[in-house]
Amino acid sequence: MNIKEIKEIINLMNENALTEFELERDGLRIRLRKGTGGAIEGGLEKILVATSPPPAPQETAPQAAQEIPKEVAAKAVEIKAPIVGTFYRAPSPDSPPFVEVGSMIEPGQVVCIIEAMKLMNEIKSELGGKIVDVLIENGDPVEFGTVLFLVEPK
Repeated sequence: MNIKEIKEIINLMNENALTEFELERDGLRIRLRKGTGGAIEGGLEKILVATSPPPAPQETAPQAAQEIPKEVAAKAVEIKAPIVGTFYRAPSPDSPPFVEVGSMIEPGQVVCIIEAMKLMNEIKSELGGKIVDVLIENGDPVEFGTVLFLVEPK
C-alpha cells in the first residue's frame, strides 16, 4: 500500500463522514481514525495510522455452539459474513428478527442485514434448513468470514 492509496482512503472517509476505517490485505492491516472531536482544521485532520499483522485465529468453539447436540453440530453449516460491517437481525429496531433459532429457511431468504459505509446489505441464505444457532448479537461489528448462523441443512 502506498501513500497515494492512503490519501484516497482519507478522501473517501471525508466524503462519507466516516470517523474510522480498517482494511486488511495480504497480511497487512491498516487502521485510520480521525482524532478526538473530528474537527477539520485547515483542511487537514489528525489521522492515526497503525499497521500490524492480523491476529492469529483462535481455535475456540463459540459458547452457544457447545449447547447444541453433537450430532446436530456435526451436520451444521455456517452462514458467514460476506463483508465487514455492523450486524442487524431485523430490518428496523421495532421489527421482528428475520430469523430465530428454530426458524426454517429457504435458499435466497434474507437472514440478516450488514451495514457497511451507511449501506444496508441484505444477507441471503445459500441453503435451506433450520437455524440452530445465532452466534452474533444485534448491533455487533463483524469482519469478513465471521460466522453468523449455524444451519442444519434439509
